[in-house]
Amino acid sequence: MRTLIVTDPPRADAGTVDRLAGYGVATVHEAMGRTGYLGPGLRPIQQGARVGGTAVTVLCWPGDNLMIHAAVEQCRPGDVLVVTTTSPCSDGLFGELFATALQVRGVRGLVTETGVRDVAELRAMGFPAWSAAVSAQGSVKATPGAVNVPIVVGGQRICAGDVVLADDDGVLCVPRLEAERAAEAAQARLEKEEATREAFRAGQLGLDRYGLRAKLAELGVEYVTYEDYQDMP
Repeated sequence: MRTLIVTDPPRADAGTVDRLAGYGVATVHEAMGRTGYLGPGLRPIQQGARVGGTAVTVLCWPGDNLMIHAAVEQCRPGDVLVVTTTSPCSDGLFGELFATALQVRGVRGLVTETGVRDVAELRAMGFPAWSAAVSAQGSVKATPGAVNVPIVVGGQRICAGDVVLADDDGVLCVPRLEAERAAEAAQARLEKEEATREAFRAGQLGLDRYGLRAKLAELGVEYVTYEDYQDMP
């Protein structure tokens, strides 16, 4: 692994990022063909937060947050800090002091495959975080890593400047060059969902709206009365 800090990578368009954030993780995930989701292992420490930002990526060694300190300098307004380690680590590499420094720089949140601590303070200051663990275990600052290089989180490749969306449903990455297409697809899906919502409010069943009765028959699913069911061997 090369230990380096990449400065000023290109970032996704800020307006497109904000549009994507408004749709939410689940809608954009579906609109993109169910790709980009970082998995159920990353959970929010708070409820109700919905953020979108451009990724500043950090690769640390387990139990060592030196490169997070280096990454703070590279952060710009509208960014989201995304942290992983060279091997699994649940230590609390991030806490309230880091969040204070990032908030001043206009960073919108944290996504980390490690642990966080000072959770009460993070909630109180309104700095949203999604993590794989909560842990009071501290860290050292001794081993070089990398900033703004491609990393893998939850099986998904994340590059500096990609769009990171996070809410109560989890975390999603949209590649920078696909952001505008994803926003258009998400708007189309939103309109489709609203039409379906109105149909459901009017009493239509999903079985009929989605044409699922034919699917049930094709799969051999039978309808029987309760009385006939009682007589079945």
